[in-house]
Amino acid sequence: MSGTAAATAAASCRFAHYFVVCGVDADTGLEPDDGAGESFEQSPIRRSFKSKLLVHYPENTDRNPFSKEAVNMLCMPRGLSFRTQTDRLDPQFHSFTLSSDDGTRSYGFVHTFYEEVTSPQIITAMHTLSQMHHVEHQSTSSSSSPSSSASSASSPSTSSMDSLVSSLDESDAESLAAVSGCLGCAGSFDPARDTLYVSKALCLLTPLPFLQASRQFLSQLHLAATSQTAPPLPLESYIHNILYEVPLPPPGRSLRFHGVHRPIVCQRPGPGELPLGEYPLGEAFSLLGVDNMVQLLTCAFLETQVLLCSQDYQRLMTVAEGITTLLFPFQWQHIYLPIVSPPLHHLLDAPMPFLIGIQRRDGAQRSSLHLPHEANLCIVDIDNHCVEAPEDLPMFPNQAELIQELSEVLLRFGLSPQGGVITNPPTTAATTTTPASPRVSSLVLEDLMEDRRNGNLGGEELAVLERLQALARRCGGGKMSDGEQTLGHVFEEEEEELKAAKLNIQLREVFAGRFSAMFGRYDEFVIHSALDLDSWLSNREGTFSFDKGSFLSVQPTTHLRFMSRFLETSMFSSFIDGKVISRWAERDPLQQLFDNRLEKEGLYDTDKDSHNCHYRKCTTLIESAQATERRLLKADHTAIHPHLLDMRIGQGRHQPGYFPKLQADVLVQGQNTNKWSSRVTASRRSEPKRSTTADHTGVDNEQRQKHTFMRKNLRQAKLLDPSPQAVTQTHREFVDGLLSECRLKTKRMLMERMGKESVDLGQGEANITGLQENTLIHGLCDLLERTWGHGLQLKQGKSALWSHLLHYQAAQGKTETPAESPGSNGSEQRTFDEGALLLRGSLTQDMRFIQTMSEGLSEVGQARSWIHLALEKKMLCQHLKELLTNQKLLRQLYKPHAFLLCEEEREQFLFHLLSLNTVDYLCFTRVFTSISIPYRVVIIPMKKLSIAMATVNPWVCVSGELGDSGVRQITKNTQEIYFQCKNLGRLSTLELGQENSGLLAKCLIDCVMVYNEITGHTYKFPCGRWLGKGVGDGSLERVLIGQLVSPGGEEDSGRWTGTPPELASPSQSVRAVLESLGSRSRMQSVEVQENMRETANNLVKHFHKPEQERGNVTVLLCGEGGLVLSLENFLLHGLKSNRLFQRNVFVWDFVEKAVVSLESTDQMGDLQGSTFTRGPPCDSLCHYVNAINASPRNIGKEGKFQLFVCLGIRDRLLSQWLPLLAECPLTARTYEDSALLRDRAAVHSLSRILHTLNDFAITLETALVKGVDL
Repeated sequence: MSGTAAATAAASCRFAHYFVVCGVDADTGLEPDDGAGESFEQSPIRRSFKSKLLVHYPENTDRNPFSKEAVNMLCMPRGLSFRTQTDRLDPQFHSFTLSSDDGTRSYGFVHTFYEEVTSPQIITAMHTLSQMHHVEHQSTSSSSSPSSSASSASSPSTSSMDSLVSSLDESDAESLAAVSGCLGCAGSFDPARDTLYVSKALCLLTPLPFLQASRQFLSQLHLAATSQTAPPLPLESYIHNILYEVPLPPPGRSLRFHGVHRPIVCQRPGPGELPLGEYPLGEAFSLLGVDNMVQLLTCAFLETQVLLCSQDYQRLMTVAEGITTLLFPFQWQHIYLPIVSPPLHHLLDAPMPFLIGIQRRDGAQRSSLHLPHEANLCIVDIDNHCVEAPEDLPMFPNQAELIQELSEVLLRFGLSPQGGVITNPPTTAATTTTPASPRVSSLVLEDLMEDRRNGNLGGEELAVLERLQALARRCGGGKMSDGEQTLGHVFEEEEEELKAAKLNIQLREVFAGRFSAMFGRYDEFVIHSALDLDSWLSNREGTFSFDKGSFLSVQPTTHLRFMSRFLETSMFSSFIDGKVISRWAERDPLQQLFDNRLEKEGLYDTDKDSHNCHYRKCTTLIESAQATERRLLKADHTAIHPHLLDMRIGQGRHQPGYFPKLQADVLVQGQNTNKWSSRVTASRRSEPKRSTTADHTGVDNEQRQKHTFMRKNLRQAKLLDPSPQAVTQTHREFVDGLLSECRLKTKRMLMERMGKESVDLGQGEANITGLQENTLIHGLCDLLERTWGHGLQLKQGKSALWSHLLHYQAAQGKTETPAESPGSNGSEQRTFDEGALLLRGSLTQDMRFIQTMSEGLSEVGQARSWIHLALEKKMLCQHLKELLTNQKLLRQLYKPHAFLLCEEEREQFLFHLLSLNTVDYLCFTRVFTSISIPYRVVIIPMKKLSIAMATVNPWVCVSGELGDSGVRQITKNTQEIYFQCKNLGRLSTLELGQENSGLLAKCLIDCVMVYNEITGHTYKFPCGRWLGKGVGDGSLERVLIGQLVSPGGEEDSGRWTGTPPELASPSQSVRAVLESLGSRSRMQSVEVQENMRETANNLVKHFHKPEQERGNVTVLLCGEGGLVLSLENFLLHGLKSNRLFQRNVFVWDFVEKAVVSLESTDQMGDLQGSTFTRGPPCDSLCHYVNAINASPRNIGKEGKFQLFVCLGIRDRLLSQWLPLLAECPLTARTYEDSALLRDRAAVHSLSRILHTLNDFAITLETALVKGVDL
């Protein structure tokens, strides 16, 4: 194997992949950075210029290809920064991350410092620009008024300053303010008096986040370059060593390698430990506070868009990496760019979840940011310690207890849980602004410190070293050389590093313990339906891999809002996909670690009840940090020492104050010299072993590359390319992603809704299916917001969709014209006819109603309300299509690349939304329960007898799942009434009555229609019976059961293909059959018994459904095919004739006579040989019948029998009353021998069926039991 091949093969096992230097290129000169968004009114010394990637070693590796443009942009996000000797020249450190095509990450660590410019061309160019700016400013100042000049001079000039240097401190600002008059003098450059400095960046790219080790190496490298004393070896030796000779530490081991001045230790967790995470979580919690961090993590778990803002790039990286680290065992699946330079701010248009960090310029306000997506955006201002979360964000499960536990951990480490505390990283020698005096480094002290780190020194030797150090300081040795520090300071750094590592582990263990408790039984709900991997991949979109409904049914009620939304995220879907794939392929390391922890915890967990909300703190915090502490205190392995390379004479010469031009011939590839080849080869022999136990963060990902569908995030290399072609391609992929998401989301909503009736969750307590439905609709609202926000350039408020609607409303010119009241009695007053549908509300009418809702909604809330309303009306697709017809408005509001301007994709998008019209939603009615809704009620008589309505004075009372309207009197000689009342929810019953009790006041009612003026729902309440005295059963009041006849969104009711309507009141034809014995064909006994069993079975299934999906039990009791009608058919079977009673036969007549007979025989004491015995059931039967007859309501005989059955089933007495009626002496005279009531087996069977209903608590509507106190 050649040297190059060997280097490539071992690249994944190296500590570092690349070493990079970025800065100014004297050959190409200064090129303004147009993408920085800076004004040319600023002084050239304060502007940003394009940086160049000067060198990088090695040239490339197969597994980790080098992206020149991306690395240059991330090393110097604000470009080149120039300073003079009057400015602060402190070195700065930041890091970044790069993602490969397979989703694995590598990390970049950047040490940026200021170096004196020696190129005459650069100095001359800066001088020329400064003079030109000075002349232009003077001409502008002389032509403007003094007041405007003063105001322009007072404007802050630090807003465009580079991130590497903070704004001028007060003393600098005062000295600059003292400079005379013009703005040009404040930032002028004169080579005769000023020394020009320019920023330069040293970068190390590593496969794992070795933050502390990389920071120390780069700072020592810079310190050696700027020191007056030459380092022991040329800098190329140290760079070559870390690139080619320092391996990755084996899992569970630590490694010591040598920097320029002192050794550096790094470590990797073992297979059973949490993945490596060195970014200081303590700093993130100190900056934001525990409450804000938990809220931010909730946003990340629910995959909202997260925007981080700070002046310091390293703070952006610290918070972003802290978030992703705490997601274990889940992984962020979307755009992840913790550092985004100004040329890439178009990525804020991304219509998908993202985690993006941008530099907030000093003094810049949030209003200066163009944020097209704010409805589901979490804005994190790190410097001001605040988090602005989206509306309606659910709380993290056990949030209060979690915050308390995290606070206790922070307090143990001396950190405040409140946040707002700025923590500084451990200082290094690189923070010195001026070179120290040259001294010879103490090699003896360095060796002693190495011995101490390796554990080779005891307490006595350490005490002696401390005394020697103190003596040296007293003798004038207080100032140390560039590479020399006091032993106490070294110990202090090590203690701080160890403390931060232990805090990281404990904070992560708290969250890992939380997810172990929340998802401890997740594998029980994974669905393995495919026989092999290929079949699963081919049918993945149509396959459910996780039983979300059953999983939610066993969750604590307080967790449901968060859990239902989290189960819909990409990170959870990817996690479950990994579990399914593990049947055929190697498991993801993170998932394997999580499963192993669950298995271990399950051995000691005796509480298997998921409903138990008891919060258990993590009990392994101290033990979990011990392994890391052991590795950091004593290194397990030592890497090859830096050594002299095969360099020509004159190469590697030290130039104090300047980072040298590196010799490419010795750094392009590793050199296996005879002296070191054996040790290098030995270090590489362990490569196969390490690859089998690859680190959890994914150093070796060949297996996972086979299933790249698990990571559908866009390629980061494309996102970091600011060229117009790349930006266009990126937005093209955004458009395709939105269309694909819409297709999948609408398909999921249809499958969930259509399969709702077959869902059976047993003893599920919570509103599981309804909760999932609300979650899916919330996801649809989020999708529409992101779609309407893509490419948006003109927006009002936070909601992109509502902003577009407002612009459309203004363009229609209807904002000044008040809407006609739905209850106005004009010439166009609408009338009802059976099956007729009223005109639907238009887009702007729905908008006006939303705007007048007294709910105090924000723009985002109004947009969601409008979506809910349109979805319930089945008008969402039509409204959006109407909204998009105004092409002129679209071009005003949106950029050319916007999704809404892509005609073909837009039409497909609307087509997918149109498919939602095939199912019924009551999302608006059931969510906005406190609003006022206008209703219209129309009484429809039989056509032949419609003139009879003039003789009655009717009233109605409409009831729904949320309440009733109260009695509403209908004006005489009219058939309809309009009224407005609090939202009644889905309508169920309607009380219809009349006050005129005269013999002529009667009418045969066909049905009653109720129309919801807002949602467009039409409810039909069939009647088919007389209302009046002396006709029918003499009822003056009836309780009717309604059904939703049309969802209101289709012009032709025949096109409606929604879920089947619920049962309604017994129809007119059925009632006509029941009213005359002579004309009815008697039902067969088998059919009657079968109907009875089916009715009882429907009631049992009703109570086994989730509570949210049970509907109204009144339909199953009193509707067509309900319990009342089935029992009535049972009692009507076998009646001898109608001559025993009056003109028509009613079951209530028999019940009344039976009760009279029972009471009379009991009083006479004559049972006439009957086996009947008086008891409590007989007493209750008589008591209930007499109470019903004594009711002031004139509900007729049918109504009384209906009330009798409902009260009996509610109070669990009906199964006892039926045998009493069968044994009553009157029964033998009233029924034929073949009647079911005289069949002991049939009566016993029916009694047992009714007895099964005693297990359920049945609550009756107020309309059914009104006027009866039982």
